[in-house]
Amino acid sequence: MAGDTPVNSQITDSVTQANVKVLGDAPAESMGTVYQVFAQTVGVSMQNAVGNQQNANTIDTAITTQGVNLLYSLPTATDSRATTEVFSGNSVAETMQALKAAVQAFS
Repeated sequence: MAGDTPVNSQITDSVTQANVKVLGDAPAESMGTVYQVFAQTVGVSMQNAVGNQQNANTIDTAITTQGVNLLYSLPTATDSRATTEVFSGNSVAETMQALKAAVQAFS
């Protein structure tokens, strides 16, 4: 109990206890806030990762479509021969040429 003061000792004890409680609760409340912010940050990071994957898939689909359109837009054997000469010795280009020839065989 507080000593004799002009204020009732029960009031000073109550105020002292309330101040001690606030000081005692502060670390736990601040850690709770830190954990909430961390959880929110991780959640937003995951949402951004999903969004980036979706955008990358959209771009990949567009690139694949453009590549297939390019393969189908070489209408003559001259274009095919010129393409083969440009990419001669390139295994990827030779594979693409073989695939184009196979597709045209079924057309």
